[in-house]
Amino acid sequence: MTNLVTSFLSTANASPTATAVRLGAQALTYAELENAARRVAGLLIHRGIKPGDSVAIMVPKIVAFPALYYGILLAGGVVVPMNPLLKNREVAYYLGDSGAKLVFAWHAVALEAQAGALEAHTSVVEVDESFVGSISAAPLTDVVDRDEDDTAVILYTSGTTGHPKGAELTHFNLRRNADRFAHDWLKLSAADVVLGCLPLFHTFGQTVSMNCTLFSGATLVLLPQFTGDLALDAIEKEKVTIFAGVPTMYSAMAEAPGSADADASTLRLCCSGGAALPLDTLTSFEDTFHTVIIEGYGLSETSPVCCFNPPEGDRKIGSVGLPLDGVEMRVINDDGETLQPGELGEICVRGENVMKGYLGRPTATAEAFIDGWFRTGDIGKTDDDGYFYIVDRKKSLIIRGGYNIYPREVEEVLYEHPDIVEAAVIGIPHPTLGEEVGAAIAVRPGTTVETAAISEFVKARLAAYKYPRHVWVLDELPKGPTGKILRREVQPPATPAEAH
Repeated sequence: MTNLVTSFLSTANASPTATAVRLGAQALTYAELENAARRVAGLLIHRGIKPGDSVAIMVPKIVAFPALYYGILLAGGVVVPMNPLLKNREVAYYLGDSGAKLVFAWHAVALEAQAGALEAHTSVVEVDESFVGSISAAPLTDVVDRDEDDTAVILYTSGTTGHPKGAELTHFNLRRNADRFAHDWLKLSAADVVLGCLPLFHTFGQTVSMNCTLFSGATLVLLPQFTGDLALDAIEKEKVTIFAGVPTMYSAMAEAPGSADADASTLRLCCSGGAALPLDTLTSFEDTFHTVIIEGYGLSETSPVCCFNPPEGDRKIGSVGLPLDGVEMRVINDDGETLQPGELGEICVRGENVMKGYLGRPTATAEAFIDGWFRTGDIGKTDDDGYFYIVDRKKSLIIRGGYNIYPREVEEVLYEHPDIVEAAVIGIPHPTLGEEVGAAIAVRPGTTVETAAISEFVKARLAAYKYPRHVWVLDELPKGPTGKILRREVQPPATPAEAH
């Protein structure tokens, strides 16, 4: 039996009365969550869903999400997680591209879901707060068997170029990635409480928060809306031991008005991914809450975890750590040759976590691999100990007068400024240099900065060709559903002032 859901069922069988998931006053034991998932599976079978059919989930962080996720797998279906904030034309695209036969849609976005589903010829089942207790279908007593290479989940990439592509992740990919990270890195046990602030439709939240937790017998506490204060309150009230988040979440908690008085003493480990973790953010959080953040790296196409700093032993600040067991990584040049430590190139990944391909896109799949290695599009390097460092996205590279500039390097310096809380560096077209360096920043409430002074601040710390000639201040930077700053959506002012 290779169906991914068996990892959850084994835990539910071993700890039926333990709390599996909780959101405020609503909680499900492992037995109750299993029963709900089996009723979802029964509902799907009744609606004609067959093994291999795609079924979409378009709901927020609610206790029904894992019931739907595992229920689809129980029935032998393929899970298509979707952001509930998608509009009808986007819904139509995701449903049509994945071939989803049915979508579970949150009641508050039902109109958008129904409009998109109508275009894609997909059925809709509305989900509300009472959904788990209202499923009338008879529970499916068996598990539909699937081969380990069968697709379990289709995760859509962010679509930085063209339409989003569906990464096909297998039952083997997802089970091994969750097991490796839960046991080898997080060392999860039934005594742990994991705070789920990340969207469950996103790969980071799905594997690290949900699957790692519920495959280990721990408790997943969901926080519907993230703010620094709400997260700190939940950590104290629920006695959270593990927190997984993106850098902006750590910054928000460290900067929260009540941070100095917050009781985060139960935290034993935090992990950060999704974007580069600024050194200032890491230091501020660890000094305030007396815990450790380990930084790692992954992608939708890799289930997602590729590497992480070890929680014990040598943690290297600024590095994304060492590959998980079963995962290989290397850095290559444009000719596909492996580079030596310290040399910058594209990071490639091979192993049990790598997708089998992009759904219905053989050309894009072929282009994404070189000799069996997945090309991440990220620029990085290794050190003499085999630790990996991410410098930037290959597509984010700024070329100014023939010089290569990596936005992350400039952003790290901007984060050193005491008044800057968010920063994104982009290339701005220039008639003679090709591109000029621009920086959008957000500052601490109640403070003001002179943009020319910010340029000078960076100029004093980096080579002259790297500092931003254009700096502008925003109330906040655009972010994706996980809180990750979306550099691609940052736009300069119509006539940005230029520093000299």
